[in-house]
Amino acid sequence: MNTPLNDDTLKQLFTDARTHNGWLDKPVSPEQIRQLHELTVMGPTAANSQPVRLVFVQSPEAKARLKPFLAPGNVDKTMSAPVTVIVGADHAFYEQLPTFFPHADARSWFVGNDELIKTTAMRNSSLQGAYLIMAARALGLDTGAMSGFDAPGVDAEFFAGTAIKSNFLVNIGYGDASKLFPRSPRPGFDDFARVI
Repeated sequence: MNTPLNDDTLKQLFTDARTHNGWLDKPVSPEQIRQLHELTVMGPTAANSQPVRLVFVQSPEAKARLKPFLAPGNVDKTMSAPVTVIVGADHAFYEQLPTFFPHADARSWFVGNDELIKTTAMRNSSLQGAYLIMAARALGLDTGAMSGFDAPGVDAEFFAGTAIKSNFLVNIGYGDASKLFPRSPRPGFDDFARVI
């Protein structure tokens, strides 16, 4: 039986965790990158579709390739982050369903249904991107997710010749708390939620 996580863990994952804009000069190790992947793919996706494709942009050369596609406000924080992850959605994910969901002919649900492919790929890669953020926090890393970038440009540069489309970016490393903005307000339960 599962037990609730303690308050310190909940703080690390949710209530004290922040979106970072500045980074300490401390690397993320290859072992941590592998752990991030291993944890990310354990989260649930529809029919275990696993559409996420992750590009861990870490080397100066790879960062230079990414830089021209960033919105101006995202350049400095991305160039200084130890790792920037391109969270992509593979629109050919269904070709792997015989392996990842062998209990049914799930591939046939998608073949020729472009709208279902698109919505499934984006919805589930978004879920997996959120799992990536939570995995990073669980491993003691900080994150800063971003959508300010030229997605077609990133796709041409990093996913040419594939069915993968970039979804969003996540900077990962050890955040510089001195560069945090004050926490923005969050909605109360009665504002955005209801029980029926």
